[in-house]
Amino acid sequence: MRTVQDIIDTKPRASNFIRSDKLVIEALNYLNAVNLSYLIVMDDGVFKGIFSERDYTRNLALKGRSSATTTVGEIMTADLPKVVLADSVEHCMNEMTTRKTRYLLAYDGNKFVGVITIHDLLRQVIASKEDVFDRALTKKLIDNDESSERIY
Repeated sequence: MRTVQDIIDTKPRASNFIRSDKLVIEALNYLNAVNLSYLIVMDDGVFKGIFSERDYTRNLALKGRSSATTTVGEIMTADLPKVVLADSVEHCMNEMTTRKTRYLLAYDGNKFVGVITIHDLLRQVIASKEDVFDRALTKKLIDNDESSERIY
């Protein structure tokens, strides 16, 4: 069984940090530079939240606010679900599904250690597809699908 610890161990050390007092336009430029969908909001070494493309869209663009005058702290997400290092990948999938989120906050006790993304979980599933997908059942489903008539 793979765990949050396994995911954290395979990820590069996070470097996508931004302060909550930075302007959203700066955060957008930084997102573009690092080619990620989120930034970790930290103030003086203390985790504050996540700034994501979704935060920009829902909390700024759709509300007619300006990225040149709004700070990251005003629109970031601060209430994401938390997981611990011993939690399973399956537990993470359930959390993301039931809480309708793309990010989980990983903690070792009270210490923030990283972000688990939906992409991290998909990589785990693909890497261990033999453990996730029944090969014979998958083949049968594919064969049945290919032989059935498609209606569009």
